[in-house]
Amino acid sequence: MGQSETIRKVSFTLVLLAAFTLAVTAGAWAQSNLASLPAPQVPSAPSTTEQSGVSLLTIGGGDLLKVSVFGAPESDQEVRVDQDGNLSLNFIGSVHVAGLTANAAQDLIAKKLVAGGFYAQPQVSIFVKEYATQGISVMGEVQHPGVYPILGARRLFDVISLAGGTGPKAGRVVSISHRDHPESPRSVMLSNDAMESAKSNIEVFPGDTVVVSRAGVVYVVGDVHKPSGVIMDNGTDMTVLQALAMAEGTNPTAKLNNAKLIRTTATGRQELPLALKDMLSSKAPDMRLQAEDIIFVPSSAAKSAGRRTLEAIIQSATGLAIYGAR
Repeated sequence: MGQSETIRKVSFTLVLLAAFTLAVTAGAWAQSNLASLPAPQVPSAPSTTEQSGVSLLTIGGGDLLKVSVFGAPESDQEVRVDQDGNLSLNFIGSVHVAGLTANAAQDLIAKKLVAGGFYAQPQVSIFVKEYATQGISVMGEVQHPGVYPILGARRLFDVISLAGGTGPKAGRVVSISHRDHPESPRSVMLSNDAMESAKSNIEVFPGDTVVVSRAGVVYVVGDVHKPSGVIMDNGTDMTVLQALAMAEGTNPTAKLNNAKLIRTTATGRQELPLALKDMLSSKAPDMRLQAEDIIFVPSSAAKSAGRRTLEAIIQSATGLAIYGAR
């Protein structure tokens, strides 16, 4: 029994030693392989401009600021930025802050206080109590153009809604000009598609100008079922037959081959013949239209209708309702 017990103890010790050796080997292998893997990507903290649209707001002439230095209540001032973009502050005098964010203006004022020897490490805070330039101008083809006051970033569709929505002649292109860079407007396309519409609903900021474009209009008058003005979507073409279709086609009494196209050119109004009968039977090519073109279809039932003057045709086109070809 003594010898058997000794053998069992030796065997158990060998098993433990083998297990320990295997564990050490496996750990070394795992460590070497993990070291070769790329380090996990830790998402970086959002930048100041990503955290809040308000941080993008810049100070402008007429804004009312409260400037404070921590621990020095006697230095508190409420100052309005003059039209040149300057603040008049205690100790350091005039400071140009127009075009700066509140954070940038704080840093600038702190540096000037240190440079003048007034404070060693001032903690300057600026609170914008009133943005004189906080309005967004909404112009163009909207129901109620005007300046709408907002504070902070808003979405494009929000400000168009404030203006009552788009008008009946609104095009698909909207131009947004920022106050700091009016020479570089950004254009977006309005769309009925949900995905495209979401992309167009960009942020706008106080001081921006939003202009909704006017769509081109083609007028169809004369012996047609529904004389009307037809909207041409921005970036698309329209032909004579498409415009006629929007006017619900010609009447049976229409004199098709005596139709006219009246077009505005650099030299004035120009009349062009339209062979509608041949177009409808595919014997003549369909003609592309331009904005403000007028298609006049005379009637064979009344001779006088075929001799209508250019002025009379234009006058009849100006009072038409607009079709939303969308």
